[in-house]
Amino acid sequence: MTELMVTASKGSSNNLLRRDVRFLGNILGEVLVHHSGQELLDKVEKIRELSKSLRAIYLPDLHEEFKREIYSLDPEIRHQVIRAFAIYFQLVNIAEQNHRIRRKRDYERSAGEAAQPGSIETSVQQLKEQNFSYEDVQAFLQNLSLELVMTAHPTEAVRRVILDIHKRIAADVMKLDDPSLTFREREQLREKLLNEVITLWQTDELRDRKPTVLDEVRNGMYYFHETLFHVLPDVYGELERCLDIYYPGHDWHVPNYLRFGSWIGGDRDGNPSVTANVTWQTLQMQRKLAIREYHAILVELIHMLSFSGSIVNVTDELLESIERDRETVTVEAKANWHNDNEPYRVKLTYMIRKLDNVLDEDKKGQPDRYADPSELIEELKIIDRSLRYHHADYVADSAIKKLVRQVELFGFHTASLDIRQHSQEHEKAMTEILHSMNIVSNYPELSEDDKVKLLVGLLEDPRPLTTPYQTYSDGTEECLQVYRTVFEAQNEFGRNCIGSYLISMAEASSDILEVMVFAKEVGLFRKHSDGTVVCTLQAVPLFETIGDLQAASGIMKRLFDIPIYREAVKARNDQQEIMLGYSDSSKDGGVVAANWELRVALNEITEMASSYDIKLKFFHGRGGALGRGGMPLNRSILAQPPHTVGAGIKITEQGEVLSSRYSLRGIAYRSLEQATSALLTSAVAATDTSYMEEELQWEDIARNISEASLNKYQDLIFRDPDFLSFFKEATPLSEIGELNIGSRPSKRKNSDRFEDLRAIPWVFAWTQGRYLVPAWYAAGTGIQSFYQGKAENLEVLKKMYASFPFFTSLIDSLQMAIAKADLVIAKEYASMYGDEESRTRIFGLIEEEFKLTKQLILDITGQQEILDNVPVIQESIRLRNPYVDPLSYLQVQLLNELRTLRDSAEPEDQEMLREVLLTINGIAAGLRNTG
Repeated sequence: MTELMVTASKGSSNNLLRRDVRFLGNILGEVLVHHSGQELLDKVEKIRELSKSLRAIYLPDLHEEFKREIYSLDPEIRHQVIRAFAIYFQLVNIAEQNHRIRRKRDYERSAGEAAQPGSIETSVQQLKEQNFSYEDVQAFLQNLSLELVMTAHPTEAVRRVILDIHKRIAADVMKLDDPSLTFREREQLREKLLNEVITLWQTDELRDRKPTVLDEVRNGMYYFHETLFHVLPDVYGELERCLDIYYPGHDWHVPNYLRFGSWIGGDRDGNPSVTANVTWQTLQMQRKLAIREYHAILVELIHMLSFSGSIVNVTDELLESIERDRETVTVEAKANWHNDNEPYRVKLTYMIRKLDNVLDEDKKGQPDRYADPSELIEELKIIDRSLRYHHADYVADSAIKKLVRQVELFGFHTASLDIRQHSQEHEKAMTEILHSMNIVSNYPELSEDDKVKLLVGLLEDPRPLTTPYQTYSDGTEECLQVYRTVFEAQNEFGRNCIGSYLISMAEASSDILEVMVFAKEVGLFRKHSDGTVVCTLQAVPLFETIGDLQAASGIMKRLFDIPIYREAVKARNDQQEIMLGYSDSSKDGGVVAANWELRVALNEITEMASSYDIKLKFFHGRGGALGRGGMPLNRSILAQPPHTVGAGIKITEQGEVLSSRYSLRGIAYRSLEQATSALLTSAVAATDTSYMEEELQWEDIARNISEASLNKYQDLIFRDPDFLSFFKEATPLSEIGELNIGSRPSKRKNSDRFEDLRAIPWVFAWTQGRYLVPAWYAAGTGIQSFYQGKAENLEVLKKMYASFPFFTSLIDSLQMAIAKADLVIAKEYASMYGDEESRTRIFGLIEEEFKLTKQLILDITGQQEILDNVPVIQESIRLRNPYVDPLSYLQVQLLNELRTLRDSAEPEDQEMLREVLLTINGIAAGLRNTG
């Protein structure tokens, strides 16, 4: 296990990556021998060498020898081989993450005062060089807004305990860079790492049960505790530092443009486990986390702020606040700071008590409890002013200023929680309520016009629609209870705790109005007798399918034309949030058509809303995988047409993205720094209203490419009668459902229909089978419809790739997908489908389209090989493949055996299922993608 999976560069920095991979690989080899003897290590090495040789040159005889070696493994050693390859990838991923942090530090060390590309300083420097004034920059900052929303989408295949081990290994490996370590200290470090890898080997990678929703809440909160509470304010601090350098003489306090939100505990779409009670518990857990974080920081400050009143003069303001606390706050004798000559410590003792009392329900409304975060911020500012009064500015800047920012960002709720539910659930509840009140007996059968008229009338009517004396079904009662919970939560945790209610599969204006009517029932929407409107919860449509995206502008225009709805938007600062779904649109129409229709919808909705003076906040539902809109965070931001950024953007952060971006502070900082840089770049680009004439022509070409791609995609996915059967049998779809990685079912309903299959298992299954169909299929046919072998058309495509950001992003995403796909291995998965004639036809279509797409990408980019433009990623994929391949072949063998067993009357082999699930984990780690 010592093969080096690193880039080909010979630089000293990459030598350190080689060192780390070799070091960890050797340790894993020792663990294999220690547990199972030299035979296991020899077997793993032989399989690896065969796989590597096969990748170097494909020979049929070598391919057969490789498969014989795989398929002849004894079940006991097979299990160990699977785990050896899977754990190796975990260690390599750790080394690569560490190396990203090292490279950033190396750059900063070697570049001196020069700013790193993609850094905050580079962006601020460019603002200055482009002659943007202080007032211009202030305006940019006022309009910047990015909210990153964690979701519980079941794509994180790694257990929390494994992530903890990974974190410890990462920290220890990073210590190898310390030149001051003695020989003995290095030996001790190696012994510690050996013990960690032994622990990793002896820890079960698989969950023994599906996580509960509250388990998922804890998993999400892990990233706040480990990184985000500390890293996020550092990003703000860096932006303010750079502004001070390039725009001196101003007291910079950057608005809170970058925040985190969450769906975990609020997303009930297709997940019956997310109840109103679970949502309430989620908010309580989030509050507890925030209070504990602040408590720990205040305790640290007590140790730090030892300033003596007999040496320095503190402000009267601070002393007066202490006197007020003495009168109202009771502190236990053992916790009280008795030395009155250390006023900061006295003050902090009272602050800690008031903070802890936030968690005590009996203290609600009492003066010895912070009523809201603003009270804590004000007391921190009292301390800040006093420190500066006696020239302790550095302490104020390094400690108090950061804590103020933390409280501003995380409040007493940690993250804003979004609520999400499927539109059909609202319709069901509305139908029952309207029927019970004798208003209308057949609500679903009404025309859209009649529904809108009815719902608008209910919104304008001050009388309630429901009554406590009426008994409703469990579903309707739970629907209503969610709104009651939101109302109570806003009163208990502050209005920022929940502000958006997302409506999945919003297909008409009535879908949004239904949510508004329910909000009115509990006081989240109110129109007073004097005509003023209060709206503390916004209904947010989620446009997911191709058809919904095409209808989106019309749906929103109809809503904006309704006076009562327009007043609700005005009550929310003339801002409307709209979510666009990348996963279902791609599943519905393929990656090319989905990306095009998303672009069109963005432009059309933005243009329409501007005529109403409404600012739009677009919420981009990107997944982690390529087939679900996945890409680096900064590229996600830059991929949006600049003029559509408007009132800000939200982006989902899902599944394995959370652990890859936010498990280590250095990686989290760099990701958020690049996101900030991208936001500033977008803000500047939005000021350029010029439009290249060629872009109109390019958009026409892209539209036609999209239409041809859509037809090709749907010919296979929807119009081939055998396709769905092929997909289910030629991928590990059903087995993925047995991997306990999420509380939510893989289908919205207990149905085998394609429409009811969620996008996540759709992409996950294709990725495991190495096809990656959702990420590239039909792109070649779409491009070919314009190219048609004509040299002049190829020149146009080349120019589009060079100068049309939409097309550039599309082609580069296709490159990544083509590079990760492997149809030689996919053919092995296809062999699991029993109908030979259908198998040959369907796989033939996939194979033909793959070759066409690959060739056209090379023609357009002028590259010799896919990903020549990103050699680091190209080499990483090339060097990972020989390690992923054995897991893929083992998975095919195990799937065949398991399915044969399940088709027979024999009892199921649980160990065999376990091995299948281990290969799923291993391939996900190797490809760095699940769903």
